[in-house]
Order: sequence, then C-alpha cells, then structure tokens
Amino acid sequence: MSENGIGESLLKKNKYHEDCPGCKIEHFKETNTGVPFKHLLYVGIVVLCAALPISSLFPFLYFMIRDLHIAKREEDIGYYAGYVGSAFMFGRALTSVLWGMIADRYGRKPVIMFGTISVVIFNTLFGFSTNFWMAVSTRFLLGSLCGILGPMRAYASEVCRKEYQALGMSIISTSWGIGLVIGPALGGFLAQPAQKYPNIFSTDSLFGRFPYLLPCLLISIFSVGVIAVCCLLPETLHSHVGNGEECNDSVALGAAAFESNSPRKSLLKNWPLISSIIVYCVFQLHDMAYAEIFSLWAVSPRKNGGLSFSTADVGEVLAFSGLGLLLFQLFIYPLVERNFGPVMVSRIGAVLTIPLLSSYPFLAMLKGLALMLLINCASILKNVLAVSITTGLFLLQNRSVTQQQRGAANGISMSAMSLFKAIGPAAGGSLFSWAQKRQDAFFFPGDQMIFFLLNMIEVIGLLLTFKPFLALPDDNIS
Repeated sequence: MSENGIGESLLKKNKYHEDCPGCKIEHFKETNTGVPFKHLLYVGIVVLCAALPISSLFPFLYFMIRDLHIAKREEDIGYYAGYVGSAFMFGRALTSVLWGMIADRYGRKPVIMFGTISVVIFNTLFGFSTNFWMAVSTRFLLGSLCGILGPMRAYASEVCRKEYQALGMSIISTSWGIGLVIGPALGGFLAQPAQKYPNIFSTDSLFGRFPYLLPCLLISIFSVGVIAVCCLLPETLHSHVGNGEECNDSVALGAAAFESNSPRKSLLKNWPLISSIIVYCVFQLHDMAYAEIFSLWAVSPRKNGGLSFSTADVGEVLAFSGLGLLLFQLFIYPLVERNFGPVMVSRIGAVLTIPLLSSYPFLAMLKGLALMLLINCASILKNVLAVSITTGLFLLQNRSVTQQQRGAANGISMSAMSLFKAIGPAAGGSLFSWAQKRQDAFFFPGDQMIFFLLNMIEVIGLLLTFKPFLALPDDNIS
C-alpha cells in the first residue's frame, strides 16, 4: 500500500480527537475538497512580512554606512556595509534548525507569531540605528528571532490536501517574489525623505533625524497587521492527550505505520540530498554577494567605476527586476522545468550568467536612458537566471527525501543556505572595497575584478552540477 493510502486508512480507523488542532485540520481537508483559499491567503501575507525586511535595506545601505561615519574613506564603505548585510543571514543560520524543532514540538503558530513580533521590534530599531554596531546587532537579532520561513513551508503543505500542496509551495514563492518587488521599492523611494520630499518632511522632524526610519517603520506597521492575521491561523500540529496517551507529532496519524515498514535513511548519509544542498549553497553565496555588490556598485561614484545612482534609482531597478522575477516564476519556469528538468535548467542558467556579469563594468560607460534601459534588462535577466538555478536545486532537495523527512531536510538546507548567505555580503562588501582601490591595475582593474570573482563562484557552482558530484534522487522517492 502507498504511503498516502496508509495515512488515509489510519485516519478512517482512528476517530478525530475533538480538542486536537491537527485533527481539526485533517477533518477540514477530508470534508472540504476544494482549494483552501483562506488559509493560503494567510500563508502569503505572513511570508510577505518575512520577505520585506530582507531586501528593503539594499538601496540605502551604502548611504546609511556613510552617514554612520564608521568608514574612514569612501572606498571602505562597502566593507562595513557587507557586515550589516550579513548579520541577518548569520543570525538565521544559527537558529533555523532550533526554530524548526520548536515548531515540531510546540506548534507552527507560536513560532510564526513570535517571528512576526520580532520583525515589528527589531526592524523598527534598525531604522533608529545611530551607530554601526546598533545596525549590526538589530539585524542579527532580527535574523535570529524571525524563524518564520521554515515553519511556513511545512504549514503550507499541512493545510492543503495532497493535490494542492504544490499550489501551497507556489504561494510561498510568489509571496516571496512580491516581497522582492515591494521591499527595494520602499527602501529606495522612502529612505532619506527629508532630502527627497522637503515639502512634506523637514530636516528637524523625526524622519529628518533618522533618514532610514520611514521604510523600516512602514514594514513594521504592516507586520503589526500580520500579527492579527497570525491569530487567525489554525494550528496544524497534532496534540492528543487522553487515556494515558500523549502525541505531539504533526504526522502521527499517518506516518507511524509507514515508518514501521520503511526505516528512514539518515539525512546526513543521503548523498542526493547533501550534494544538492552543497550546490544550492554555492549559488546562494553567489546571489547574496551579487545583491550586496550590485547595490554598492550602483550608488558608488563614477570616478570609482560606479553608476552614481540615488537610492530611488537603485530601488527602481531592484523593483523592476523583482517584478520580472515574479512573472517568470508564475508563468514561465514551470514550463521550462517540465521540458528540460531541474538540473539542465540550473546548468543553462549558470552558463548564461557568466557573460551577463562580464558586461556589467562596461555598462558604467553609458549614461541616461540607454544606461537605465540596459541596467534594468540586465538586472531582470540576472534574477531570472538566479531563480532558475536555485529553484531547480530546491526541487531536487525535496525529491531526495520522503515526506516524513522533508521538514528536517528543509531545516538543514535553511541553516546551511543562511550561513552561505551570511558570508556573501561580508565577502562581497570587502572585495568591493578592495576592488575600488585598484582602478589603475593592469589585470582586471577596478570593478572588472569584482565581477570576474563573481563569475568564478558561478563556474564552481556549474562544475558541481555534473556527475559524479551531484547525485540525482531515486525516481521512487515521493
């Protein structure tokens, strides 16, 4: 009998426990065969809340570090900006597995609510940062305490019947894509409001004294509303107490019989899983370093090889690229993946990224409409290629394990990916500062060097997608 069949037979044999929230969800799924639109709407709103703080700071980070007066020279701004950019991901890397364990023990809802509250508090405090160490510590605490994304992936699959679980995962990706559009737009257009909108905000006002508070505050206000949404979330974790029996396992009703007949393979010995996580992390390192470097490069002065963009210009480019990414995820990627497979799509994306990044230093020679048109096209294409690579590898990870192990597998992947994402901005910012000091070098002068190094990471990731390193999951794993 199949895994799903075992689970369904157990559900029919065992009566639902009246006070168990997990049983209520199982009963809801059994009696309602349609798409759970209300629950998926809640999922999308909560994921958007988690996504906005991650991307909103990149358009103004260069200017924030400049105004904090930590960098002695203009060329050193990227070095310190990298540490602020890394702090969130480093905190998330340290705590992702812990939050997953807490969600498995005490429920998805408490972890999601606590993470949303942490966004309200620490994202606001980041906007009030008056020195470098306050900015770093608030971002680190935000990353450490906002353990939303991992439990939300489990939650999205648990509130849906099996035929709609793919839709639940798609809602998470789509909401994340919307965050990549709105976040940079908020940061780019609302940072430094006293300079951009002097008729509305005076230099003596709150937002004049704290020029980077407004975008952070608006995200926090949205998060306050999301807390109310979290109160409406139905818990999905099973909790049975009675007749001397206690159960706190989200898959207790269906997985127990399956596990007795199919012993689990250790995740650390599952080479298809581990190899796909390693390759995934290499590309995530590249993407995070690129995100940091692109924003720093765009706002740096032309004398240093940059574009001399304002925060609004950067926000516009990042918002357009996020919109292009969103449309690609919804309408194009599923067709491409179905025809070529996730591994081939990842390889094609990596190959095309290399000449694209090589063209970036030459874009700095352009001005006006030609520059804006080409830089927007290049940014959209770069993000589309990046999501093609990482989505394919994410699919491989989930196909490498049984359903009972996907929560733990995603926790391992989240922690490893967050660690590499933490390294990305710090390394990218340091390399950017170093590259800007060598404008007259003979070998890859200035920004040509930084994009060359990004391409080297891409080449390493590309090589790792070939056998024997990357092992494909068995076809019979579901």
